[in-house]
Amino acid sequence: MRELSQLIDVEDPAWPELRETLEASPVSVEVLPPDSDLGRASILQLQVTARSYLGALVLHCGGLLVDDGWLRVFGSPMSGAAHGVPGLTRVNQFPEAFDSAWRPEAGVTVAHDVLGGVFTLNGADPANADRPGAAGEVVYFAPDSLRWEALGVGHSTWLAWLVSGALDEFYADLRWPGWKEEVRALNSSQGLAMFPPLWSAEGCQDISATSRRAVPMRELLGVARDACRQFDGVDPGFLGAV
Repeated sequence: MRELSQLIDVEDPAWPELRETLEASPVSVEVLPPDSDLGRASILQLQVTARSYLGALVLHCGGLLVDDGWLRVFGSPMSGAAHGVPGLTRVNQFPEAFDSAWRPEAGVTVAHDVLGGVFTLNGADPANADRPGAAGEVVYFAPDSLRWEALGVGHSTWLAWLVSGALDEFYADLRWPGWKEEVRALNSSQGLAMFPPLWSAEGCQDISATSRRAVPMRELLGVARDACRQFDGVDPGFLGAV
């Protein structure tokens, strides 16, 4: 186990580079103010250093609202801050006090999108958690297929990718005219439930023809997990606590 000073007092910290990457993004990225105590507790429990994008994010950032809030990347937000974005510790149910024996069961959930998509950083044994990809790789739970998909990159590359403007292509079949206005009207504890559901034959034919309503994100994730169990007999596992 590394002490807090070993994790944060490092040469070549990643935050200056990450901040430049965020500022240069061609899409809207709102950087939320951090809670310094929560950030220090988070990096200690994660046991990552400030040389990594993950360590820099939880230490210096309350979270990110990317592409007008379509994607919520979790950090260490101040209590009662605007938008209500939950912190990485809450989403992943970290212990209240540092526990050297605790590890996230299947990996660390690092972001949610408004459709109930989940980005998770794989843990040490993805196969044991029924996840694709390698240890330390980012995987995505897709709300239209109800499947985990390996993205083939680690956290730093993933974070740079999502603020590069690539989300338009990634979500090309899941966006509709006027989506920005609908997303901006949400708070960060809400997502958009579709009818017919995205994973149904009808829902995937024409996203613009679906009806949409704001629901609590926990409800959206719960419905997706239940649908996996009911139709596929497979439990996708932990999708984040919000």
